[in-house]
Amino acid sequence: MKTLRVGMVNFINTSPLYVPWREMGPLEPWEVVEGTPSRLNALLSRGEIDVGLVSSFAYGKNWRSYRLLPGLSISATGCVGSVLLFSTVPVETLHGAKVALTPQSATSVNLLYIILEDFYGLRPSYAPGTFHDLERGAARAYLAIGDEALRLRDKGGELYVLDLAKVWLEETGLPFVFAVWAARKDSFQANYKEFFMLCNRLVSCYDKGRKDLERISREVSGRIPMSREDCLRYLEGIELDFSRDKERGLRLFFERLYEKKRLPELPELDFITQPGGRGLPEACRWAP
Repeated sequence: MKTLRVGMVNFINTSPLYVPWREMGPLEPWEVVEGTPSRLNALLSRGEIDVGLVSSFAYGKNWRSYRLLPGLSISATGCVGSVLLFSTVPVETLHGAKVALTPQSATSVNLLYIILEDFYGLRPSYAPGTFHDLERGAARAYLAIGDEALRLRDKGGELYVLDLAKVWLEETGLPFVFAVWAARKDSFQANYKEFFMLCNRLVSCYDKGRKDLERISREVSGRIPMSREDCLRYLEGIELDFSRDKERGLRLFFERLYEKKRLPELPELDFITQPGGRGLPEACRWAP
């Protein structure tokens, strides 16, 4: 049987899904490949993985070659706590200033463009960078995501901190979808039964993770490190479902980027179905 590869992000925010996955053991014929969102974006684009948890922006760029797994995402309705802009000056004064950007997530970077340029009316200067750029005065602000953002938020001191998902909700009234489960269309068409097996496993992991959130928080909090209580509060704010409101939020994100010419065309949300266009088997459907 051909080995198929699924890309997993091993950040704290995926632990409610990934910890149950590891506890359930291997799923034949699937092999896990770990990486940051940006690495998984590249691997999926090159066909080195068959499906993965990738940046929403990466799906938007390649949607004609991908299919979405339904029901699951990495998203937030309000504060997410781990997609943060750290600034030495009030955010509204960043016009013309240098903003350093994490290389780990294309979605968060593009969300920052919308927030600073469209919501705040600013035109900063952007460049890839690190938090060190802020410390040595080479940049006025730095965008951090994931575990790095969690570590930095307790070291921020006198810095101004902007939670991007919170601003998006305040401006649009919709949740924000940071990452989606995207499959290569060619791989799905050749291995649809195996993809349905994967959907079922992810559903089971999602259900188990929601029930075991306290235990999972105890297990993963030391990675940052953060207290178990803080970790639990953080994970309670991370949403792994893909509701209708989140579909609307993602479509609006794509519309904004298309208007800004950061996407060449307006993507559609193309979910996997059975051959012949039939809906998914009942076991693969879920309503979080």
